[in-house]
Amino acid sequence: MLVSSKMIQLGGKAPNFSLPDTVSGKTVSLSELKSDIATVISFICNHCPFVHHINSKLVEVANYYQNRGVQFIAISSNDAGFYPEDGPQIMRQVARKHGYSFPYLYDESQKVGREYKAECTPDFFVYDKSLTLVYRGRFDETRPNMGLPSGSDLTAALDALLLGKQVPQEQYPSIGCSIKWK
Repeated sequence: MLVSSKMIQLGGKAPNFSLPDTVSGKTVSLSELKSDIATVISFICNHCPFVHHINSKLVEVANYYQNRGVQFIAISSNDAGFYPEDGPQIMRQVARKHGYSFPYLYDESQKVGREYKAECTPDFFVYDKSLTLVYRGRFDETRPNMGLPSGSDLTAALDALLLGKQVPQEQYPSIGCSIKWK
């Protein structure tokens, strides 16, 4: 089902979490992963065509900004009981196949997805160095079969943070597959 992300109020603090990284097998927390510049938390999954559409560009954007001190974290909150392709084993395979340079965490209880008020995949949240929300919404304006992804909305927010400027206040909801809640 196609849904839009919630445009939650900017200025809130990032809820902390500890989740298993499907690639390393280690449980990691936001407090240990966060960046002193910016932290991008993306809710994605393996089966969504909207995630498939941006996957390669997301890896490219993440690599570029991680080299500048920005931390990227991907989380899947989908119910793997009904969507086995979104389970940890397949997540590990997808992360390796696409060369994810960031942790791909599994939120089995769905508590983290609910705390962040994530609604769809993909859904992006950008926090500044003090873990204050400065951006939420879409990767860019493209959709599957409607343009090539650029990451322009997300990168505009990250560029502003890196330059010490205010993040653009005009922000748009992401559109994608609904998170598959239990």
